[in-house]
Amino acid sequence: MFHGEILKASVDSVGISMDTMWRETRSVLIVPVFKCVVAMCLVISLLIFMESVYMNLVVLYVKLFNRKPEKVYKWEAMQEDMELGHQNYPMVLVQIPMYNEREVFELSIGAACRLTWPSDRLIVQVLDDSTDPAIMELVSMECAKWASKGINIKYERRDNRNGYKAGALKHGMRHSYVKQCNYLAIFDADFQPEPDYLQRAIPFLIHNPEVALVQARWRFVNANTCLMTRIQEMSLNYHFMAEQQSGSTRHAFFGFNGTAGVWRMAAMEEAGGWKDRTTVEDMDLAVKSELPSQFKAFRFQQHRWSCGPANLFRKMMMEIIHNKRVKIWKKFYVIYSFFFLRKILVHFFSFFFYCVVLPTSVFLPEVKIPNWSTIYGPSIITLFSAIATPRSFYLVGFWVLFENVMAMHRTKGTLIGLFEGGRVNEWVVTEKLGDTLNTKLLRRNGRLLKRVNLKEMMMGIYILCCACYDFAFGNAFLYLYLFMQATAFLISGIGFVGT
Repeated sequence: MFHGEILKASVDSVGISMDTMWRETRSVLIVPVFKCVVAMCLVISLLIFMESVYMNLVVLYVKLFNRKPEKVYKWEAMQEDMELGHQNYPMVLVQIPMYNEREVFELSIGAACRLTWPSDRLIVQVLDDSTDPAIMELVSMECAKWASKGINIKYERRDNRNGYKAGALKHGMRHSYVKQCNYLAIFDADFQPEPDYLQRAIPFLIHNPEVALVQARWRFVNANTCLMTRIQEMSLNYHFMAEQQSGSTRHAFFGFNGTAGVWRMAAMEEAGGWKDRTTVEDMDLAVKSELPSQFKAFRFQQHRWSCGPANLFRKMMMEIIHNKRVKIWKKFYVIYSFFFLRKILVHFFSFFFYCVVLPTSVFLPEVKIPNWSTIYGPSIITLFSAIATPRSFYLVGFWVLFENVMAMHRTKGTLIGLFEGGRVNEWVVTEKLGDTLNTKLLRRNGRLLKRVNLKEMMMGIYILCCACYDFAFGNAFLYLYLFMQATAFLISGIGFVGT
């Protein structure tokens, strides 16, 4: 009995000492560190909020004062000269890079060949990097078919895929017939320009010598395919409405989207032409394109879209700083606003704050996170984003949750790009389905293990545990958000997203 009491006292003593040690560690180390992390997130949140408000004020100015491109820049419709005939039309080169595009090559080549432009002033260049012999033969036959109809179409191949898409575009510029062209239009294989696209875009370049690029907005042929494509439409519409339009209106830097744009050849040559050092190339016009409707394809695309700009920022930052031809305020805009804030910080913040810091805060109730950073600020930013796609306003809740899930992949891609990790130059072509979704039902892979995405599952389980803890012991209603966010991660984790 005596020995039992000694053992019990010893156990109690160890328990008390461990509890004391944990409380001291918590108060001296964990809580102060977490407070610093929260403070850092609040500063970033404020910067992102201010940037969003500023961009949308610029957009509001454009709408209120009707500052359409036709009003800001000189634009006159193309007119055929009675004496010169088609000679007053500039020579235009249309590049279509593609890689094993079985489902969409006919649509893209056909759309380019149907552009309303004199056939003797237009060259369509199909840059085929396909590795499937059957697809190579099909693309070659399609080009031959349009050539027989009088279209000046060139089918070009190379013996390697160095530089991926940018490498193909660069290789295409080496041909002698390119030298006679004044302007260059680029369309990815899943883009289908309207016939009057060149008629609407080229006059901006002809009548405004200081303009180097006309970037078209994107419209999506498969936006209604599933919830995932509707959410993508919301994000990309906001990109064109706020980010691109505000940059263009302020005559500041804005990025070429890699497709659906027309370049002045002289400006491209002066800038040094295509660079294949990263996996990213980079108004009222709109070009039809296809959104990835499969979650795996969307993840690869988002990795490329976040990794490429971050890697480009790493490689070009000092070059931008030392460039004497660029004004200081434009340097600041490019480095801080365009690259650092929008391409790097926002991805890290969206994932780290909403999916790590907020869930973890339920275990540290002494650390207070103000409502403006979790409710008011994000609600205003979300409202701005939803305005770009009014028809999907009722989906805004799903959009927020899914964007937080994808922020995890964008953060990973950004870090790989910044620190040049192993997948920094990885290029996985986004799978296009073309008319497949309209003609047959796609089968899901039946094996559950092949559909499971481990990272999403782990995050979903962690946030679910935080939600349960807050429901049981918390005195706020954070668990309502945490349960929904955990559900979004888990649904993505088991592959029930997209088609």
